[in-house]
Amino acid sequence: MPDIKQLPAHVADLIAAGEVVERPASVAKELLENAMDAGASAIVVEIEGGGLTYLRVTDNGCGIAPEQLPTAFLRHATSKLRTAEDLAAIGTLGFRGEALAAIAAVSRVDIFSRTAGAEAGAMLRLEGGVPGEVRPNGCPEGTTIVVRDLFYNTPARMKFMKKDSAEGAAVTGIVTHLALSHPDISFKLLRSGAEVLHTPGDGRLQSAIYAALGRDFALHLLPIRGSGGEVTVDGFVTAPLNGHGTRGRQIFFVNGRFVKSQLLSAALEEAYRNQIMKGKFPGCVLHVTLPRQQVDVNVHPAKTVVKFAADKPVFDAVYYTVLDALNAQNKPAKQENTFYRTMTAAQYKEKAADKPAFPAPKPPVGSYTARPAPPAGDHSRRLTVRDVTERPDQPLTAAIRKGDREVTYHVTPPPVKPAEQAPVQQAIEPVPQTPEPVQQTMEPAGEAPWRIVGEVLKTYIICEDGSRNVWLIDKHAAHERLRFDALKENTEPLMAQTLLMPLTVTLEADEYGAALQNLALLRQFGFACEDFGGGTVLVREVPADIRLEDAPATLEELCRKLALGRADPAAARDELLHTMACKSAIKAGMDTSPAELRALVDKVQSGAIQYCPHGRPVKYRLTQYEIEKLFKRA
Repeated sequence: MPDIKQLPAHVADLIAAGEVVERPASVAKELLENAMDAGASAIVVEIEGGGLTYLRVTDNGCGIAPEQLPTAFLRHATSKLRTAEDLAAIGTLGFRGEALAAIAAVSRVDIFSRTAGAEAGAMLRLEGGVPGEVRPNGCPEGTTIVVRDLFYNTPARMKFMKKDSAEGAAVTGIVTHLALSHPDISFKLLRSGAEVLHTPGDGRLQSAIYAALGRDFALHLLPIRGSGGEVTVDGFVTAPLNGHGTRGRQIFFVNGRFVKSQLLSAALEEAYRNQIMKGKFPGCVLHVTLPRQQVDVNVHPAKTVVKFAADKPVFDAVYYTVLDALNAQNKPAKQENTFYRTMTAAQYKEKAADKPAFPAPKPPVGSYTARPAPPAGDHSRRLTVRDVTERPDQPLTAAIRKGDREVTYHVTPPPVKPAEQAPVQQAIEPVPQTPEPVQQTMEPAGEAPWRIVGEVLKTYIICEDGSRNVWLIDKHAAHERLRFDALKENTEPLMAQTLLMPLTVTLEADEYGAALQNLALLRQFGFACEDFGGGTVLVREVPADIRLEDAPATLEELCRKLALGRADPAAARDELLHTMACKSAIKAGMDTSPAELRALVDKVQSGAIQYCPHGRPVKYRLTQYEIEKLFKRA
């Protein structure tokens, strides 16, 4: 067996450098965190050659005393920890005491520092981790560290570096994240002498977002703030219609430290379910704050991964805070009218009983005088009244002539109080008509600050509002969202219709198995199915809202989604409701009544509906200026 020997100090330093320093961005991150821990309010970063040839970080923090400069570059030398208990409540960004030693081991380093109130500063040069002599030097208050020729003594690492543009972009990303984590600090980044980033440091997160991530991203953000227990969440999230193709714009901070967390990302995306287009991801800049004892930041050398003592409170805090902000944005103005109002049989009978079958006639005033009937064949007066008793407390007999035919009515006045002979309220007796019961009633709203111009392609509704904007509304997408919301709010099984002749639907093997395992769930969605053998199911009932010709395709799609095996029951139910809403909604190309169009427009323009369950927008606005610009009038 080979002898066991302790590694030389410089070899151990190179190994430590390999864990901490992966690329120029790693160097920038460690130096910037030290500057922020030093209390700096302004930090300048300069790089050349992607940071490999030259990287300089200047801050106006507390500085380092001349006699402590050599100590700062020793391994495990730090001013941020004193005891083992401090590891359980880390409040600084850097704490291990390995960063400066690791950086100096693989580069040439110059450090200039001056403490507050000192007449002069000091300078120290290190090469390959070996320090030189500390010398006095004129410099401003704070610390400046210059790193040159990174990995000059480890060529094996150098060959894994990417192009200067890629390495420079990585440094930019680090500066951006740190600027967003501390909007009260002004960050400036110079690449080859050109300024590419400069945050104001005014303490406003939105200002930092605008400067670091750009105008387009900053203008489509929703502010959020909430808490659950000891966990506080605040920041900004993107509007559902402004999703991104990747998760690259999901930026999370825990106690001021940038982290990569699948837990936080999952909580964010769960809040956007059914509100963002499929294949798109929400963006955010979220700050999560919780007691230091409940989070462990010492689980990864780069300190970008953290571990929570309890995951669920953190997940719930992010999820409900974001969900509340999205719901508040989409909350419509209070309206009494709804597009479809579901009524139970008892509610309908109660409502029908309150409404007279015919409008009540106006009460007669005074007494009636009998008039002779016109001669036969005289149709100049189509309606006549004869043989009317003049006493108001007696039943009245009226005959109405329609051509050659007379119809006799008995008009019964209400009891008359002794003290007054009030006008008689008539009630016509022969009204045995009863309106047919309906499952749903549709009530368009009254006067609204918009006007429906018409419909084109039997798909898009054209609407004009009071601000001279023209809106195009996708009637299928809008009605699909309306149906989905109604289905999701309904906790009862969907109404089904029994078929005279059962349907046979042949499914794929995995869909067939999923159907047999979820017969009870399918019944909740209106499909009463039985095993017919050979990959076929017998369907005896289908949802009442779906056309019979659409039922087989709907059942196939439901079984296909069940076969995917989504573990979350709520997610599986939403997927099924998507299908039900889509199949039962108004289709593009179908004829739609004006009342239905009006009711849809009321819902969309009031803000109750903004996107379909798949995240597609349901309306598009054309301003007067945009239209006039098309015709060269503006």
